[in-house]
Amino acid sequence: MSNSVLVTGTDTGVGKTWIACALARALTGAGRSVVAVKGVEAGCGDAPSPSEDGVLLAAATGQRAPARALRRFHAPIAPALAADLEGGVVDLDELAAEIESLAAQADVLLLEGVGGLLTPLGWDWSVVDLAQALQATVLVVTSDSLGSINHTLLTLSALDLAGLRVAGIVLSAPAVSDQSSGGNGPAIVRLSGIDRVRAVPRMAEPDTAVPWLMEVAGWL
Repeated sequence: MSNSVLVTGTDTGVGKTWIACALARALTGAGRSVVAVKGVEAGCGDAPSPSEDGVLLAAATGQRAPARALRRFHAPIAPALAADLEGGVVDLDELAAEIESLAAQADVLLLEGVGGLLTPLGWDWSVVDLAQALQATVLVVTSDSLGSINHTLLTLSALDLAGLRVAGIVLSAPAVSDQSSGGNGPAIVRLSGIDRVRAVPRMAEPDTAVPWLMEVAGWL
């Protein structure tokens, strides 16, 4: 059984990096060794920035390597497009093999996705194909805001079609709540039949969310 866990979002900006960092802290606090990885990241400068997802993930575990995303591109657009602009390409087999070698070094490997599940990392493969190659378990992160029910159910449908196991669903509190906030989680449970659904309040730092993620850590 694979020890890789894909943390995927239902869209960009739903809090998956923040949740992945807090989850990494929760797992290490529970005594499990963790490597946290951003496989592909777009919108990067020449030198790694402290605000990059890959850098934040490494800081959350304290790992020395990788200290940044495995594949980095400049343009803040879908990786397949960003790679085209730089005359490059991301190879699925090479990336999967690199991640598998990192997974062998820890109890759990957390892999943060890019945008949503079907975001193209290459022109003939996406985040879901990488998860399949790794036989990863998947944690779905969505925003506790209007639209999350539809986005989450679409993501779950794609995961079911791909034959991937869903560990659970985490709803991240949005910057500004709306009338759906607080009701999305119970609705997703009712509609999906998945009862491992956890809402996490908005906090300044991932460390402060660790108590809220301990239950999620137990799902993995």
